[in-house]
Amino acid sequence: MRPRPSTDSTPVLLGAILAGGQARRFGSDKAQALFEGARLIDRVAAALAAQCAGVVVCGREEPGFACLPDWPEAGLGPLGGLAAALRHAGERGFAHVLSAGVDVPDLPFDLAVTLAGECAAIVESQPVVGLWPVAAGAALESFLAQGGRSLYRFADHVAARRVELPRALMNVNRPEDLPPA
Repeated sequence: MRPRPSTDSTPVLLGAILAGGQARRFGSDKAQALFEGARLIDRVAAALAAQCAGVVVCGREEPGFACLPDWPEAGLGPLGGLAAALRHAGERGFAHVLSAGVDVPDLPFDLAVTLAGECAAIVESQPVVGLWPVAAGAALESFLAQGGRSLYRFADHVAARRVELPRALMNVNRPEDLPPA
């Protein structure tokens, strides 16, 4: 997958759905759960695809999607998926990774513009939702090698801006976090 050229001054983005969690609190595969008639993974993919030149799913195999195993190994939480996405993006000429968890089905379609700036940025209430320059990949590899596992700590390590959105994003951890159909 090669990035399509940018048509304006925005960087070429790779969308990364971080989906390697085990969904213990949810009790089943939350990527397949429905919200407003669509699977969570499809809603996140649509929001990322609207603002990115390509989209990958990290940490799991999902039919119909380009998929990456967590890197350097499974079991590192969201940072393993982010590391895989940054590595993949760097190898393919993307400038940034726009990341989101599979459990955030209400991502704004202008999120990249909201998070854009000189450095990495995360959503204050949802640190898995962020915009990361590919150059942050080396810092993440070092952070992981030193035993780092906290996304907030990594964000602080690379001086990521914390952005407060006008409305809180959903965070689907349990079935009751989804409104009734």
